[in-house]
Amino acid sequence: MTHVDNEWDVEQQRIAEVRKVIEAKKNQLLRSADSLKGDIIDLRKKFWDDVTVNFDEVDDAVETYASIKQQSELLSERERSHGQYYRSKKLLDRMEDSPYFGRIDFTEDGVAKEAIYIGISSLMNKAEDHFLVYDWRAPVSSMYYDFEPGSAYYETPEGTIEGAIDLKRQFVTENGMLKGMFNTGITIGDSLLQKVLGDQASSQMKSIVATIQKEQNAIIRNESSQLLLVQGVAGSGKTSAAMQRVAYLLYRYRKQMNADQILLFSPNQMFSSYVASVLPELGEEPMQQSTFQEYVSKRLDDEFDLQTPFEQLESSLAAKGSGEESHEKEAVDFKSSASFKMMIDNYLKQLSTHGMRFRNVKFRGEVRIPAERIEEFFYQLDSAMSMANKVDLVKDWLFNQLKHVEREERAKDWPEEEAALLSKEDYLKAFQKLEQNHNFNEETFNDFEKEEKLLKKIIVRRRMASLRKKIANYKFIQMEKVYEGLFNESFPQVKMQPKSWSQISQHTIQNVQKRYLPVEDQTPYLYLQDQLEGRKVNTSIRYVFMDEAQDYSVFQYLYIKEMFPSAQFTLLGDKHQAIYTHNLGGMTILDKQVHNGEAKKMELSRSYRSTRPIVEFTKHLLVDGASIEAFNRDGHLPRLWKVTELEEVKERIIEVIQDRQREGHETIAILCYTLEESKQAYQLVGKQLSATLIYKETQPFQSGVLILPVYFAKGIEFDSVLVYNATRQGYQDDEGRLMLYTACTRAMHELDVLYNEKENSILSEIPKGLYI
Repeated sequence: MTHVDNEWDVEQQRIAEVRKVIEAKKNQLLRSADSLKGDIIDLRKKFWDDVTVNFDEVDDAVETYASIKQQSELLSERERSHGQYYRSKKLLDRMEDSPYFGRIDFTEDGVAKEAIYIGISSLMNKAEDHFLVYDWRAPVSSMYYDFEPGSAYYETPEGTIEGAIDLKRQFVTENGMLKGMFNTGITIGDSLLQKVLGDQASSQMKSIVATIQKEQNAIIRNESSQLLLVQGVAGSGKTSAAMQRVAYLLYRYRKQMNADQILLFSPNQMFSSYVASVLPELGEEPMQQSTFQEYVSKRLDDEFDLQTPFEQLESSLAAKGSGEESHEKEAVDFKSSASFKMMIDNYLKQLSTHGMRFRNVKFRGEVRIPAERIEEFFYQLDSAMSMANKVDLVKDWLFNQLKHVEREERAKDWPEEEAALLSKEDYLKAFQKLEQNHNFNEETFNDFEKEEKLLKKIIVRRRMASLRKKIANYKFIQMEKVYEGLFNESFPQVKMQPKSWSQISQHTIQNVQKRYLPVEDQTPYLYLQDQLEGRKVNTSIRYVFMDEAQDYSVFQYLYIKEMFPSAQFTLLGDKHQAIYTHNLGGMTILDKQVHNGEAKKMELSRSYRSTRPIVEFTKHLLVDGASIEAFNRDGHLPRLWKVTELEEVKERIIEVIQDRQREGHETIAILCYTLEESKQAYQLVGKQLSATLIYKETQPFQSGVLILPVYFAKGIEFDSVLVYNATRQGYQDDEGRLMLYTACTRAMHELDVLYNEKENSILSEIPKGLYI
């Protein structure tokens, strides 16, 4: 038996022994979970048996509330523990299949050599006195990602531990059987990466802990940067690194922080569903996820018809080349900038002395507190006071004024008329409520005048409830008119405004009056509203992640930053995929100069998603693509298909897609320039290919043949991609390059491109040896 064979047998034997420990821990966990489940069922059955209910006196009511709260918290704690047992069991199931993926033999200075095995979670022996497997996030595990055999060190809370790595080894294990074993150097070996990257794409993003590269590890374990910028080329693993970074932070600060204190802003809901499984795979609770548009919609949907970023982009792409887009583009650029935010800040200073707009406070169709009177009260207040404080004082004053209105209304005839129409049930409920609130005197129950007075009070208060709610929600401010004031000639012009400001202002006022807000107006409107209403910030969020960060405007970023003042930010994206309307000249929030140098920037220039032939092809679509490195994974050259007639397009698409299906590819995308083009493609081949048309961003990611616009596919990968028409006019300028690059870089294994005329197109710049 050779030395290698002996090593293999030793490692296989160790895997078998570790699996026995895992099996024992699973059985112990199941026994505990069963016992806990019994406790939960028993608690639910007997919940009210252990609660003393008594509302007769205030002290009794307080005691009753405390008793219910105690029982409820006990039940919640048991249910949380049961959920944790379930997650731990799933983690052990995964470890039973593959207990660990790496090993380093480390000799600490002055200490005996130790073989350190690294997996997705820690595992101790039966006696709980020795680690059989170290969690990949443990300090000692960082050496596996950062060092080759030789001198090495790792940081602990107590200080730096120095020593030497004598061996670095990787494993591929399936169903407890060793399938591959590689001794390797500084990077995670190509053999393991080849296997992982050669797999088919799925509808869920996978964990990459076994293949984290050194540059990704630096992103994952960064703790010092208040603002971390990650510029990563397509397929460089930036999103995967972000997910592992979340898992690392939850491990590192597990006693001080939970998943609810981490927020990910996703580019769209399809992307959210795509990454949702990564943290649970690692035994962690999922963090909060939202799109910025979801947040905006919750705030403004009831008041305005809101344009979505995808509708904005679709409109911009459709208008391209028509000569109509220049005025709109200028408006989008300015309203998305820090300059416009500065202009609003100047406007707020003006509003402290004049220009605020208020609504008449009406009750039953009659003006009870005129807008002029509210304005007069507002401007009597100290101008040095913050706008939000002044508005709050106005709100308090209005509530006081409503008390006078209420007393006046109770003296009128209409409450008595409504009281006569009360149903018997409403009548009894009203008096029960009075009894509970100790407002009813039994001795005077038959006193008609008092009875009538009490009923009038209830009826008037009930009718005024909606008015009170509106005042509580600051509806006494005419926010739309205040926003319009920004674009009024009375507000002084400033140097920062674009040349066509007059036309932009007129168009904006028309939109607001029609109750329509384009994307570029939504964040400024919310910012102005928040400055007036003093909306509370969220200080509980500790970390904010913004994926596809190049798609956020500077104004949006500054607004989000103010929303979460206690958070550290991680922004991840690719300037080469900056295809949204506000991105002009490649300037995005990933650029360090946007942040006045107060940021740490990391770059990922190596692409792992696509095969080497696809990466070499796509890098030539960019003016500055030479710096992109391809991982050495072989594959077929991209194929360019010339088609001129519609029937030829149909035949070619069906032929290509069916070929890819026969090759075993499960996720296949037909990517189009716009949604309109996607619909045309679906009409052409959708039924024959049993394809799914992705026409809105709320649709979940799924396997099969998908037809969708390029902008819906951002952040997602497919086994095979077919670009519908790569030589259409929209792809032929600088912004079009980024669109085409984004489309082609979605492909993991196969890339097919349809075109009708290659000459004078971007495709003509690609060296002929890079495609068929």
